[in-house]
Formats: sequence, structure tokens, C-alpha cells
Amino acid sequence: MRFDASALWYHDKWRMIIFLLLPFSWLFLLIVTMRRALYRIHWLKTYSLPIPVIVVGNMTVGGTGKTPLVIELARLLQMEGYHPGIVSRGVGGKRHHQPYQVQLNDSVEKVGDEAILLVKNTACPVVIGIDRVAAAHYLLQHSSCDVVISDDGLQHYRLGRDIEIVVIDGQRYFGNQQLLPAGPLREPLRRLHQVDYVIVNGVAMASSQSDPPRISAMTLEPRELVSIQNEKVTRQLSAFANQKIHALAAIGHPERFFQTLRNYQCDVIPHPFPDHYIFRSMDLDFAEALPIVMTEKDAVKCLAIRDQQYWYLRVDVMLDASFQIDLLTRLRTYSMTKVA
Repeated sequence: MRFDASALWYHDKWRMIIFLLLPFSWLFLLIVTMRRALYRIHWLKTYSLPIPVIVVGNMTVGGTGKTPLVIELARLLQMEGYHPGIVSRGVGGKRHHQPYQVQLNDSVEKVGDEAILLVKNTACPVVIGIDRVAAAHYLLQHSSCDVVISDDGLQHYRLGRDIEIVVIDGQRYFGNQQLLPAGPLREPLRRLHQVDYVIVNGVAMASSQSDPPRISAMTLEPRELVSIQNEKVTRQLSAFANQKIHALAAIGHPERFFQTLRNYQCDVIPHPFPDHYIFRSMDLDFAEALPIVMTEKDAVKCLAIRDQQYWYLRVDVMLDASFQIDLLTRLRTYSMTKVA
């Protein structure tokens, strides 16, 4: 049975275990602080690019909504006449020690589910690799991109950045606010005051004088159900209202997805899986022959075992207009500075 660390991080009943893990969290804090200091005093080198770099990341382990935001940012930039390229570690696939440009027909086992989703929804060049600096240079050499978006690269300080965006889960926030392994935090919360934008996925954070600047809301609005067998076939979510359905999710916070379906009166039989899990046909061999609804991220992993029962939920990403305007204004400034 897979141990779910969120049971420790997001619930109070495990306080004794958390207490025992705190010394390891203090050691982690020391390592994180020293590493960041070495980059700040240039003992460790940061590599800058001749074009603007936007880094989208999070403060916690697990899904917060980074990939939908990256997709929406790419679309926004394309609408403004930019030619964005995307670099990512390629989570869920093979460890690519050399940069690799993702193709739409690549297997999920090779490149990961998020990389396929990025290519499918943006038509941008997407390069994955453990070394994001090498991936970014490959992107520049093999495409005409004029801005780089780094997916989940907040802690990858070797890659210089002009704009940092942190995405926060508006339901779970920071859990017990402890660093790994006692809590879900990758960095101390003070790091929020050093980034350019904080995007809250879901319920907006209450603002106060101690909050970091430029806090904006992001919501994922359900649009329609799409047949995995034939994406030209769609249904409204109301089509499954008051019906039993199998709902599966291999994402960082499956319960968010299940609750979305319940909000539309679906009678959900939930099937949570580990994040980035690669489905096998036996995983979806349910006793009851009911519709199977999943996220689009999971749908790219079910193409080989799809049938007319399989659907994914297509969502629209809604961003504050003020955030979009401020981001584009800032990006234009960086673009002119880099060209000069």
C-alpha cells in the first residue's frame, strides 16, 4: 500500500510523528538556505538567457495547478504576438539527462504526462531535461522562441529568471507549514516575498500587510466532457447528473477533481492514484460498466485502452485581468532591455 504523506502534512492527528521529523526539516532548511546563499554570492553560477525567462513553480510538494497555468500563459503570450517555448523536467517519464524536444506522438512512459499535455494544448516547442539550463539552450538553438516558460523550476536556480510565479493550492495552502519531510514545504514561507506573483488556485487568500505583493486568483472552470475515443464528441457535465460514474485522478490533489464532479450532481465513485501514475488496462477494469471520467492530464495516458465509456473534463483557466496586464507590461520591459 502506498503511503500518502499528505495524511501527515494536512491533518493534525499525526502531530507526534511530525514532531519526530522536525530535526530532519531543520537540516533541510539549513541545506536550502546555504544553497540559495551560494547562488546569491555567485559561488554557484546562474546562467542567464538573451530572452526573458518566466519561471512557474510552487512552494509545496504535489500538484497546485502549475501546468494549467503554464498552458494559459503560453496562450496569452501567443495572443500578444510572442513565440514562447517551454522547458520542463519531464515529470512522470524517463530521466532525460540530455535535452529532448517532445513530440505529440511520444509515449507517456518516455516523456511524462505533463509534457504531452503541454505540447497538445499550446503547440509550443517543449524541451524536457533534468538540466533546465541545457534544455533552455537547446530550445534557443532549435526554435525561434522569444520567451521561455520554465514549468516547475522555482528551485532550479542555475537557470536565471526575469519573472517568478508561485502557484498555491487554494484549498490546502501550506498544510502544517513545515519544511520537508515534516511538512510539504520545499522552501521557507518567506520565499513568497521574493517572487513577482503569487497565484492562488481556487479560493483567494485573505490579504494583509504581511502578505506578498501581487496576489491573484486562478480558477479552473469546467467547460465540457470530451470523449477520449473521439475528441470531436463532447457532452455537458449535466449529462451525467444524478448518475453513477467512475472518477479517476492521478494528480497531486485528486479530491479537488472529485468534488468538482460532485458539484455537478454526479454520483462519484472515486479512484485516486499516485501523481503521474501510468494506467494499465487492469486498473480500469471496474465491475460496474459505468462512464469513466478523468482529468485531461490522465486522458493522455489512456489512449491505448480507451473506449466509448472514457471521458475527460476540459476546463478553462480564468486569470485576473490585472495580473495579465501587469505581466505583459513587465515582460515588454524585460524584452526591450534584453534586446538593447
